[in-house]
Amino acid sequence: MRSLIAFVALSLCLAAQTKPKTISEATSSARKMPGYFNLYWDERAGKMFIEVDKFGQEFLYQESMADGMGSNDLGLDRNQLGATAIVRFDRSGPRVLLTQVNYNFRTSATDPDQRRAARESFAQSVLWGFEVQAEDHGRVLIDATPFFLRDSHGIGQRIQQAKQGSYKLDPTRCAFALERTKAFPKNTEVETIITLTGEPSGAWVAAVTPDPNSITVHEHHSFVELPGPGYVTREFDPRSGFFPMEYMDAATPIDQHVEKRVISRHRLTKGGTITYYLDRGAPEPIRSALLEGAGWWNQAFEAAGFPNGFKIELLPEGADPMDLRYNVINWVHRATRGWSYGAGVTDPRTGEIIKGHVTLGSGRVRQDFLIAVGVLAPYEDGRIVPQEMTQMGLARLRQLAAHEVGHTLGLAHAYAGSVQGRSSVMDYPNPVIDLDGNVPNVRNAYATGIGEWDKVSIAWGYSESTDRTALDKIITDAAHRGLIFLTDQDARPEGSLSPIAHLWDSGNNAIDELERLMKVRERMLARFGERNIRNDEPFSSLEDVLVPAYLIHRYQTEAASKSLGGASYTNALRGDGQKIIEIVAPAEQRRALNALLLTIKPQALTLPQHLLDLIPPPAFGFNRTREDFPRHTGLAFDPLGAAEAASNITVGLILNPERASRLVDYAARNPKNPSLTEVIKTLLSATWDAPVPPGLEAEVQRTVDNVVLYHLMALASNQSATTQAREIAWQALSDLGKRVDRTAGGDAPTVAHHLFAKQRIERFLRDPKEIPMPKPADPPPGQPIGSDWN
Repeated sequence: MRSLIAFVALSLCLAAQTKPKTISEATSSARKMPGYFNLYWDERAGKMFIEVDKFGQEFLYQESMADGMGSNDLGLDRNQLGATAIVRFDRSGPRVLLTQVNYNFRTSATDPDQRRAARESFAQSVLWGFEVQAEDHGRVLIDATPFFLRDSHGIGQRIQQAKQGSYKLDPTRCAFALERTKAFPKNTEVETIITLTGEPSGAWVAAVTPDPNSITVHEHHSFVELPGPGYVTREFDPRSGFFPMEYMDAATPIDQHVEKRVISRHRLTKGGTITYYLDRGAPEPIRSALLEGAGWWNQAFEAAGFPNGFKIELLPEGADPMDLRYNVINWVHRATRGWSYGAGVTDPRTGEIIKGHVTLGSGRVRQDFLIAVGVLAPYEDGRIVPQEMTQMGLARLRQLAAHEVGHTLGLAHAYAGSVQGRSSVMDYPNPVIDLDGNVPNVRNAYATGIGEWDKVSIAWGYSESTDRTALDKIITDAAHRGLIFLTDQDARPEGSLSPIAHLWDSGNNAIDELERLMKVRERMLARFGERNIRNDEPFSSLEDVLVPAYLIHRYQTEAASKSLGGASYTNALRGDGQKIIEIVAPAEQRRALNALLLTIKPQALTLPQHLLDLIPPPAFGFNRTREDFPRHTGLAFDPLGAAEAASNITVGLILNPERASRLVDYAARNPKNPSLTEVIKTLLSATWDAPVPPGLEAEVQRTVDNVVLYHLMALASNQSATTQAREIAWQALSDLGKRVDRTAGGDAPTVAHHLFAKQRIERFLRDPKEIPMPKPADPPPGQPIGSDWN
């Protein structure tokens, strides 16, 4: 009997031990944060629990980086968004899986068998597995601590890919940032303090951390309810200026394209407003400039029939910019100047933009101020800062704010804007510098207000009309007014061919503007001197101001080069009546070449002696940076290094292998077009075959000659160029070698120059696998520093 009683007691005890705890029992000592997913913080254990009550129900998961590293090169910024995923919680016994749904491949079919076939044909991704800690009436409690306290943003991987060191997570130095961990009815936000330890293998980490062996940042996790029904997708149109979102629909009839494209945009109906919020960390007068520039978008929405359709306000005090309920403009500091970004959180099912997320780098305005200093030479008494420089910087910030917000409204870069009367803030603008007699001014540096093309894009993308004919009319009417859309693929490659799609250019004609800008540059450099630095600044800092002034023409040169071997084209659709493609007129191509040659004339590249007498080696405590000119002269300023870098831009554009291949093609189609042979002959006539000028200009010319020789060899050996283009470059090299051999007379420097070239050409022609010329120095960074752009 006693044995039976003992057995029953033991059984009851074991049953009590195996019975799962209820959620209230398991969290009795934890702090509850009720919201979309209830959170429970156990202070004693340092653990964060999630109450899961939505199994099989999709929601949005967004990871991001709340506190950054401040390095443009690493690209790990404050408030940087990471991957966006649609996920769901699935339960299998004691385990809960967080599964990412694959919306890249889907079906619009309603038949359950077809839907199952599409779902099972492609992989999904389980992001994490959790063990059930407690349960209560269909709700379970999971320990999410390991999920949150990880390097979800891939910081260690990014550093390793950049070859800047090897870092791993140190769990003993990770914790929850409770002040920014919150739960709301439609979103749950968790922020963590993440530390990675390791050893740097480059300079980038050490430049931005107090201890390069320990990197501590904040990472953020958002669980957000998906938008409800009512959003209407809009089919992508390549003429519209909107970004596409692509997916494959397995239910597509066989006579239609299986790839589907819809645009990304906010949900907006008549009477509604898209509201953005500015980071309170932006100081005045920058804050007011950003508010004004971002607010320009209301001009476009009102023109599209949405009164007060867009507005911008300061972020409410205490609000978290990582909260997905806020469209935000973040003000971010970095160690050097870098790109700004317009990103966002987009519903992968529909393309609906849930959150617009702008990152503005504070260093951009300082670069514009530096350009203004080079233009104006303003420090007559060494102290006064003319208001024009500050106003130019603020004008650029207004345009920048509008540009990056435009991306978060769904718009891509519109690089034809500059030649269409500044028709788009989605272009990259170069400051327009005018002359008052011989004195440069920047009063008209940047445009004000939203552009005409921007109004067209917003009218097309946000119109409530679903009638294809009406939407087409918006674009075709704009085309009749000379407004068309071209973007990165048309403008960024150095060998691109559109004569109107450019970055950082000005003017309605790229060639005219280059010719004008070279005259402005001449006046800038003639005035350059002590007035370009303040009192008590080292004279060596003159080089910092000189670089952007000396290279003020670099992007206009690139713009003009596209007319050489270029062709005008549009994103034409069959039946819309737009021009398809047309080769640039022969006379315009030759005019472009002549304008390009102006930029490598010795007179244009030789710095005046009075200026060279003002630039000593770097002052103690003021080290050289990548923003300075390359030099072959040690501590001494190198005027030939500056000329080498500048001419490398132009000559590289003229002899670009894609452009060279097109010149062969276009001349074969129409003998009136300039041939590659003609272009190379004209280039050599302006350099190697030109009379040698006196003094320093002679050494500049010889520097340019060697840059030309290098690029001719590079073209002749470039496997991506057509064989015909390589043959022509080869022949030009052979002929040049014979000419310099016959003209070996002259002064000692000329004899040495020709002998060096003759031997290098002979060596190359014997074995072109290795170019026996030093690669010309690259110019200092012109665009913002970093590997990404926006």
